[in-house]
This record gives sequence, C-alpha cells and structure tokens, in this order.
Amino acid sequence: MEATPAKKTTVLKDVLKQLVMDPNSFTPQHAADGLRSIMRDEASDAQIGGFLIATRFCEFEKNPIMLAALAQEMLDNALIPSIETETKTKPEFGILADIVGTGGDGWNTFNVSTTSALVAAAAGLKMVKHGSRAVSSNSGSADLLESMGCDLNIVAPSDVASLLDKHNFCFLLFNTFHPSLQYLFGILVELGFPTPFNVLGPLTNPVVPGCAVIGVHSKHLGPVMAEALRILGHRNHVVVCGDENLDEISIAGLTHVWRIQSDGEINNYTIHPSDFGVAAHPLSTTAGSTLEDNNATLRRLLSNELEERDIPVRDFVLVNTGFLLFVAGIAASLKEGAEIASQTLEGMQTCV
Repeated sequence: MEATPAKKTTVLKDVLKQLVMDPNSFTPQHAADGLRSIMRDEASDAQIGGFLIATRFCEFEKNPIMLAALAQEMLDNALIPSIETETKTKPEFGILADIVGTGGDGWNTFNVSTTSALVAAAAGLKMVKHGSRAVSSNSGSADLLESMGCDLNIVAPSDVASLLDKHNFCFLLFNTFHPSLQYLFGILVELGFPTPFNVLGPLTNPVVPGCAVIGVHSKHLGPVMAEALRILGHRNHVVVCGDENLDEISIAGLTHVWRIQSDGEINNYTIHPSDFGVAAHPLSTTAGSTLEDNNATLRRLLSNELEERDIPVRDFVLVNTGFLLFVAGIAASLKEGAEIASQTLEGMQTCV
C-alpha cells in the first residue's frame, strides 16, 4: 500500500493565525516568513488576501522595523540588474535616481512623478524608475508609459545598463523584477484598496538607487518611511508629503520633507512652491483624468505645446523635478533645480 503524500506545510496560515490571534507578539521575522511563503507559492489566494487585510488593520505602516523587514525580504528575492559593476567601469553613469509615490492619497493628480523622471533624465540624471500598473488610481506610471508606446514587458535585468547608457531612463516593471510576487500583485489589483505593499513598492527598487525622492500618502507615514529607509542603509533619500496628505511635492502649499543625510541623521523641514520661484496652484487644477487624457497632457508637455490648462501641471512637474535635481546635486538650490527643469522641458521634443 502506497504511503499517503504528506501535506505541504503552509507557513502563511500559521503566520496569519499568529497575527490575528496574538498581534502583540507578532514580530518582523513573522512578517518576513509570511511574505516568503507567498513568494514560494505556498499560500492560497484566501490566505494572501487575509494577510494583506490583516497587515493593513494591524497598521504595519506605522512600524519602520516591520516595513524594513518586509522590504528586505522582497529585495532578497528580486531580480537585480548588474548596474553596480557597470557604474564602476563606466563613470559616465553617474548617480542612479528614482522618484516615486506610494499612491493611495485619494487626490488622483496627474502622473507627475513619471513626467518628472522623464524630464530629470533629459536633464542628465540617470533615472531608474520602479513602478507598476494602476492599483488604486486611474492611471499608474506603467499604464501611462505603455500608452505612449513603451513595451515595458520586454525590459529584462540584462537590458537596464544599456538603456540607461542610451536614454538616461529605464523603467523597472514591478512584475518583471519581482516575479516571485506575481500572485500577490494580482490579488492587490482585485482588492483595489491600498495595503502596506503600496508603501513597500518605493522601498524595493531592485537597483537600490543612490538617490531617491519618495512621496507618501499621509504625513504620519513620513518619519516611518524615512526610518525604514535608514534601517535599510539608504542615504541621500528624501521622503515628502504635501500638506494635503499628497504623495508628491505639493504645488498648492507646504510640503513636509524628511531627508536622510549621509551620516544617517534624518532632517525634517518644509518647502513651498515659492522656494522654487514657482507660483502656487490649487490641486484641483492638476487633477488627472482618464489614461487617454493623461496621455494627451504628457504629449503636450513634452512637445512644449502647452494649453492654458496645462500651466498648473507644468509647474507641478517643475517643483518635483527641481527638487530631485537638487537632492541629486545637479542643482545648487531649489530655484536652480526648477530653472533647469523648465529649460529642459522647453527643449524637449516628443518622439512618440
């Protein structure tokens, strides 16, 4: 008589039980173990959904040690491009940078970080943008670029160095560079609301850029995200949150900034559009719309064929790009950063 095959142990089920029944004793290692179980395809859709909902209600976003543990587990299982070696042998690569938001702020603004990444690349910064298709908005960064004719699915880790060398820009599609999380991403789309993994995306760029501006959807998340970045060893990274709980640098008023210095110290201060020499505009004037409308807006911006309604969006792009150029050391001040961004944008001609 043949022996009955032993059942596969589902670690996530045990982790989820621990999280729900005794959350006070739940540790970052438990969280990492649960995520590893998902990445090894050891969990059912129901268990993954339960894990996502439980981590949201247990407010993982407020625990930087928990976020850092989950992010490190994701990075340990990501496909890592060989950029470091290329950078050492090809100094012209310079600093690698990213600008990204967590999403989930509810404002549904135009795709400013994607546009800012393109402008910063045209200004000479090596942009390694890490993102995905829309989960909680009308038009995600990947959706917009694909609507412009970019085939993001064909970009492999071996392509990143040459794309940066040729274009100063490369988009790392989350699904491609984190293949072990393909099951998780599908469930995120089905859930349709922000989870802690909206926060983890900006923490898990597989290139590990030397400079990044990361927008968060709530002011309380700013110091948490900055501390998680510090724990992960990142320096010269900046977390920003508009005073309206906007995951970008606000064009309407104050933005709160948490900057991780080279010595690991985190400095907190505020900035305003006037610091860039740019006029403030109500956020309502920078609202995104359908993917088709956002595509048309981006084409007008990149071809320097602006309509009156595009001015607030352009200024929104200038402050976000200008800040990134300042953080990366290309600009000596916020005003200079916005000026470089403006000159770059005026000189760009769309090729699509």
